Amino acid sequence: MPLFSRKPDPARQLDAFFDRFAGKYLVVHEGFEGNWLEELLKQAGGAGYFRIDLRQLDRTKPSPVEWVVQTYIEPLDLPWPVFVVVRDGELLVRHLTRGDHAVHPSEILWYLDEIDTRHHARLTRGAPDRLETTRGIPVEDNEPESMLNSL
Repeated sequence: MPLFSRKPDPARQLDAFFDRFAGKYLVVHEGFEGNWLEELLKQAGGAGYFRIDLRQLDRTKPSPVEWVVQTYIEPLDLPWPVFVVVRDGELLVRHLTRGDHAVHPSEILWYLDEIDTRHHARLTRGAPDRLETTRGIPVEDNEPESMLNSL
């Protein structure tokens, strides 16, 4: 008799995800070049960012955070890494690349300063079992304006 795996219940996965990660920050990536991770850990708050490596996701029995990344973050088709601000019922997503390379980790704070108005995607829980995606700034637009205004 074949064993059938049940699909994750979307409402339960979202409840568990927001219970655990609301108020936190995620860096979703496919590995880091050079000493990027070391530099991230030196930054204010950098050691507190949850790092989700796409290469190590459990795609058969995903945890709530893995399920959210697979179901909602990956389909955004943004360059990796991405920074995700998790609020109660909302995700704000911005990629962390310039050209073909990740920005220096010290720049993350510039992105964080303006994430409310300058994000690539806002995912909002409109129903108990799904997140609705609203696109923000174009993928090509990734210069932090707060940094440019301070120069």
